[in-house]
Amino acid sequence: MATPPSTPRAVDVELGARRYPIHIGPGLLDDALRLAALAPGRHVLIVSDANVAPHYLARVEAAFAGKRVASHILPPGEQEKTLARFGELMTALAALGASRDATLIALGGGVIGDMTGFAAACWMRGVRFVQLPTTLLAMVDSSVGGKTAVDLPEGKNLVGAFHQPSAVIADTATLATLPDRELRAGLAEVIKYGALGDAAFFDWVQANAPALLDRDTDALAHAIATSCAHKAGIVARDEAETGERMLLNLGHTFGHAIEAEQGFGGLVHGEAVAVGMVLAARLSAELALAPAADTERLVAALHALGLPTAVPEGLDPDALLARMRLDKKNLSGTLRLILWRGIGQAFVATGIDEAAVRGVLARG
Repeated sequence: MATPPSTPRAVDVELGARRYPIHIGPGLLDDALRLAALAPGRHVLIVSDANVAPHYLARVEAAFAGKRVASHILPPGEQEKTLARFGELMTALAALGASRDATLIALGGGVIGDMTGFAAACWMRGVRFVQLPTTLLAMVDSSVGGKTAVDLPEGKNLVGAFHQPSAVIADTATLATLPDRELRAGLAEVIKYGALGDAAFFDWVQANAPALLDRDTDALAHAIATSCAHKAGIVARDEAETGERMLLNLGHTFGHAIEAEQGFGGLVHGEAVAVGMVLAARLSAELALAPAADTERLVAALHALGLPTAVPEGLDPDALLARMRLDKKNLSGTLRLILWRGIGQAFVATGIDEAAVRGVLARG
């Protein structure tokens, strides 16, 4: 599969009569006219974090000159995605005097996008928001599809709402300042799309791992656009996650449990998803649902991307299983997991014996 040339790209998310664009390309945060058009009302609240704001906040603020603009900077990290920080955003909107035509701007990674989107969903029962993702993981996953949430100590994303953005502007130039660890974490979500439904894309990601890790512009743009197209199609068919959209959670039930058990201070999200995908693949093989050889192919691909594939030491399998019971996909206390029949063939599995799940967790 050839990599297309480096040019700005666009993917539309279509939800019946509603539609919003995802724009992908370098230098988009410098396009003041494009940004200004995304906030038709008088009030704008820009939400960012202390890592991202020094690089990009000034130019985004400048795009909204002439409006009443406020910025709220949060500390970085998943551990900050709390109800208390959400409360700060509500207070910031009140101080701004934000009206029903206000626009919230999420400038940062997945934590900022989730928090800002949830604030937009709740302020006056719903106002506009725009995603300006600055991490690879946010560009290919969390900025698209309208899932917004905050965490509780008991688990990840347990308080939230579906609230679609008005637009997603993915400026690939921001990836130049992304730490290597965060780049690799984003690649876990990229290869996930291949693992769950596109074997050819899985092969492309594995073959192009060196280029992706070297931040090759064309390779990254192709990976982002392909990932967004996959997610946009799935979201269009199942916006509220009642069926097919659950497949996007491949590796996430295991991964979220690991994140929560580590107090959101151990593996970052993409790393936890990588481990979770391997656990889902191993469970599938042990239940004779998929060939074990595909698990080994997945492990090799994740290693090529510099990602972990084993449960971190010191985590109790029973504690992880208890976390998994709080997963939002579960019904009536019964686990629902995303397993696969092999690379590119994920499915929703019910009635899985918890003893088998615990065994996979214990073996790591």
